[in-house]
Amino acid sequence: MAKKTSLFEDLFKIASKLPWWLSALIAISSGVYLHSVATAPMPVYSDPQHLQSVVFSTMAHTGALFGQYLLPLIFTAGAIASVIGRRKRRNLLESAATTKGNPLLSITWHEFELLVGEALRRRGFSVRETGKNGPDGGIDLIARKDGETYVVQCKQWRSVQVGVPVVRELYGAMAAEGAVGGFVVTSGTFTKPARDFAAGRNVQLVDGTLLKQWIAEAKKTGPRPTVEVAPERVEPAIVEPEVVVTPSAAPAPIPVQAPAPTATQPVIREAEPEPAAPLCPHCRKIMVIRVARTGANAGGDFWGCVAYPKCRGIRAIFAPMTAK
Repeated sequence: MAKKTSLFEDLFKIASKLPWWLSALIAISSGVYLHSVATAPMPVYSDPQHLQSVVFSTMAHTGALFGQYLLPLIFTAGAIASVIGRRKRRNLLESAATTKGNPLLSITWHEFELLVGEALRRRGFSVRETGKNGPDGGIDLIARKDGETYVVQCKQWRSVQVGVPVVRELYGAMAAEGAVGGFVVTSGTFTKPARDFAAGRNVQLVDGTLLKQWIAEAKKTGPRPTVEVAPERVEPAIVEPEVVVTPSAAPAPIPVQAPAPTATQPVIREAEPEPAAPLCPHCRKIMVIRVARTGANAGGDFWGCVAYPKCRGIRAIFAPMTAK
């Protein structure tokens, strides 16, 4: 049974997940607004028919009277918690980069998720923690980069290899979240069937060796903006054609303008070209519209790679904006 939380605990949790400057801004603006409501004179109604308005005004005035202190206090505390949490993540990564041996095995599963999230931030992703209350809660992190979404699952398995069911579960969650790719990160290793299943799909398996390499790179470079390309994506090379100039033997003939259409000659307009399909995020081939048969998006359309089943790259379909 899920533990019930109060409204103040929920607000504090939201404030601690926001950037500290946004929580501080909400604290200031809410305090100013509620103070203006609390100090405003109460309206006077002489007609008994306005009893409902009197009750509403009284409740609003009473709520603003207490809220002008409580809301700024909650969001100020959330801003402080956000700063402390950010510092904790940085210190955790710095400690893992300098600790001898295998630091991934000496931390808790929650610290492992924080470490993975900070490593992805150093690689140019914006990361949001899903807030799962356990080491096996499904999707642990939502990462975004260049307007695209990636799902992340963390497995701090110390003695057991991560098998294909975990990778298959993440691949199914990609379609449900509308993600173009995903990461499975572990402090250990992956089985061969898991690696075979991830091959041909936009799923990157990050074992303990690769994760420690990410941590070492983050230690050298420090926090940086988006510079790294999404997992295993190969951008097509752009080759400009060579222009050869040859002398002209004679002046080009003057083009003859076509006669304007008459009343008996219908005007034929060219059809507007259809929008080009996107490229596969994995193999860069053209994509086609497919229909999801299973999952939360069953019956919905999505972009699928034309090379399916050899390549299983997917993209979400967004409705085009139409001019009014």
